[in-house]
Amino acid sequence: MRARLDATDWRILRELQADGRLTNVALAERVGLSPPPCLRRVQALEQAGFIAGYHARIDARMTGFEVAAFIMVTLRAQGEAELRDFENQVLKWPLVREAYMLTGDADFILKCVAPDLTAFQDFVIRQLAAVPNVASVKTNVVLRPAKVEPGVPLETAAQSQEQRSQNNRTEAPQRRT
Repeated sequence: MRARLDATDWRILRELQADGRLTNVALAERVGLSPPPCLRRVQALEQAGFIAGYHARIDARMTGFEVAAFIMVTLRAQGEAELRDFENQVLKWPLVREAYMLTGDADFILKCVAPDLTAFQDFVIRQLAAVPNVASVKTNVVLRPAKVEPGVPLETAAQSQEQRSQNNRTEAPQRRT
């Protein structure tokens, strides 16, 4: 069961998701706390797993990665051992930045970057398609991003939590006398 967050916790998460470089003093000011309790709350959110880490969002093109692509991968066999073997292989490929097991027609989707189309083609043919359990590979090269918004829609999550709380209060069993 997920821990219940209060309004201040949600504000802390929103502020840190928008700018993970905020100092504790600046964060405390934005959420209406003094710095010591703000730091304790951030540490509690980290320890509880709500904050999984901090990172800089790097512009791929500025660092020489001109190609972004999504690859749909179907495996010949989908037993637990075969799925784990493929996942372990994916972990070795630096061009694969994200990988998800799926339901539906494909077993995995891979989000990849490459310096150019030649390097991307080389990865697909020499590494990905060469995996014995890979049955098919369908690539989609990104022409341009339409939306890139990391994180999660915290406003929606906070509203859902509040709605669940209201439902639980109204659905509380009536006491018989």
